[in-house]
Amino acid sequence: MRLLVVEDDPDLNRQICAALADAGYAVDRAFDGEEGHYLGENEPYDAVVLDLGLPKMDGISVLESWRRSGKSVPVLILTARDRWSDKVQGFDVGADDYVAKPFHMEEVLARIRALLRRASGHATSELTCGPVRLDTRSGRVSVDGNPIRLTSHEYRLLAYLMHHSGRVVSRTELVEHLYDQDFDRDSNTIEVFVGRLRKKLGIDVIQTVRGLGYRLNPPADAR
Repeated sequence: MRLLVVEDDPDLNRQICAALADAGYAVDRAFDGEEGHYLGENEPYDAVVLDLGLPKMDGISVLESWRRSGKSVPVLILTARDRWSDKVQGFDVGADDYVAKPFHMEEVLARIRALLRRASGHATSELTCGPVRLDTRSGRVSVDGNPIRLTSHEYRLLAYLMHHSGRVVSRTELVEHLYDQDFDRDSNTIEVFVGRLRKKLGIDVIQTVRGLGYRLNPPADAR
């Protein structure tokens, strides 16, 4: 899952990005409203953390512009604790949730998980596909109750497929949602990660749809 953090405070931006990266997300960052607006318009993010008090273009204007252009990406806004009017205005122009500063990083992570779950139609932090279970809260993966150790890229791939279980996901979409801006993207690496993931899971849940991409489905004997 690929996220965008738009926050002008360098230290806070770094802290949020580090926490999200540690939680297994690919993260891009912006330090002003114009840059954040451009990235949100041109890159396919799964969720955005957006500060409202930004230079060059304020967060409300950024969000309002995204929604006018049809961008439906879930947005978590960051607000000053005493600016309740900003929260109301943020929701009115299309925010999905908010966190008031100062905040605990675990709250940001929990709210991001909730936004991603709702966007893909999941009710809990545990995603399942037959005997495969992925806990988005702890980052743990198991098959038939047995823990599976995955690399960060393997985890991102499985998490994205499980969030979109049953739908065909193209290689291009996977590349766009698994890697941040600075990563040397190559769609051929997706095949490598899929191969490794299949081997580690040990069951046939990732189907190749020839010419289209991949689809995650429970094995036939688990349906």
